[in-house]
Amino acid sequence: MTVSIVWFRRNLRLTDNASLDAALDEGHDLLLLFVLDELDLGGASRWWLHHSLESLADSIRERGGQLLLRSGNPVDILSELAQRHDAASIHCTRRYEPDAARQERELASKLGASTVLHLAEDTLLRRPAEVSTQTGGNYKVFTPYYKASVALGEPPPPAPAPSRLSTVGTSDDSESLQDWGLLPTRPDWAGGLRSTWAPGEDGAQRRMTAIAANIAGYGNGRDLPAEEATSRLSPHLHFGEISPRQVWHGVMSHAREHRLEETAEPFTRQLHWRDFSAYLLFHHPTLPEQPLREEFAAFRWRDDPSALEAWQRGRTGYPIVDAGMRQLWHTGWMHNRVRMIVASLLVKHLLIPWQRGAEWFMDTLVDADLANNSASWQWVAGCGTDAAPYFRIFNPITQGKKFDPAGEYVREWVPELRELPTPFIHEPWTADDFTLQTSGIELDKNYPRPIVDHKAGRERALAAYQAMRGKDT
Repeated sequence: MTVSIVWFRRNLRLTDNASLDAALDEGHDLLLLFVLDELDLGGASRWWLHHSLESLADSIRERGGQLLLRSGNPVDILSELAQRHDAASIHCTRRYEPDAARQERELASKLGASTVLHLAEDTLLRRPAEVSTQTGGNYKVFTPYYKASVALGEPPPPAPAPSRLSTVGTSDDSESLQDWGLLPTRPDWAGGLRSTWAPGEDGAQRRMTAIAANIAGYGNGRDLPAEEATSRLSPHLHFGEISPRQVWHGVMSHAREHRLEETAEPFTRQLHWRDFSAYLLFHHPTLPEQPLREEFAAFRWRDDPSALEAWQRGRTGYPIVDAGMRQLWHTGWMHNRVRMIVASLLVKHLLIPWQRGAEWFMDTLVDADLANNSASWQWVAGCGTDAAPYFRIFNPITQGKKFDPAGEYVREWVPELRELPTPFIHEPWTADDFTLQTSGIELDKNYPRPIVDHKAGRERALAAYQAMRGKDT
């Protein structure tokens, strides 16, 4: 009996799964495997992974197969299974994180001559090596990258899920998902995640269908955190419960049917932004730790644990920031516009290194993706290749007024400010004593004053920037 091993990684789905399809084409019995190796897996991601694997295992079982679970070093586990089953091939999806790419190289070198490792390309719209400048270099700025990527044409249509799966292995060969302890116990902090998300391929499909049906409102509503205008597909894409090809074609088919192609462009552009983050990590493996603009290695960051904790817990005194950080803690997700605002406050007003913020996001986000997270934090911090200028410092008050004008988002996530009149909702410390009293607010007791004055924080940040550049301040 000849066996093909399918190693599930960031492709926890059966539809449009290039690794699975390639293994099926070989016509051998399948060994379907997931290995828990703990790469960049924060608490929220662990919760999501548990439920995603449950969903995948159920889908495989419905088709007559079995998903085997193992924990440990994937290289050792896969090479041992390949030898034991005399496997002809191992199929998996290629990943672009440095540690994951290293695993692929080590596995290829450890396998015997009779087992071939096949790496499929189905986590992105475009392989990083596919998009290059006219001189063969790599792009540093998103817009020309985007134009070059779009010029390559439409992504291929997604492939359907198989109707039957013939697999080897039994439950005795598998570890128990429950024994992995991916879910929180005491305290159980995942209530907000359970009420917000439906991990798994079916949940991903529902999300995609919903954003396709509402694509006409995406462009105008996506910057308003109180609106349900964004897709919230990012965790589903991160775990590979849906492929970017499925999303692109699902949205574009609806858009073309209703003549909304131009309206859909801001959304499909975000899929290319996701690709661009992986592209940066592919070409700059130190992206998660080191600034891409080398001069920022000399930047004078501050070590301020109490300020970092206030930011993490949503106690900065800036309502739009606190709302975002509390939404993150409760749901494992934060609106993208608010992510930029809270990140700017941390790295600019507080001068806390962007790496500390990136670490917190990796632990608390259900869509914690190393490439996206690292590239986005470097963008806000001004030290990336395609970064916002460092001197672009968001004013959290005016940002709140612009993107949450009625204060609906703040009132949802900062309930102690719920009764505050709208003119003061983004700057409660400016309200008179009577208004504060009738709104049930005691500054510095049940809601803090700003952790740093906006003007003073901005001036301090600019002074640090000038000092880094070797200029008098």
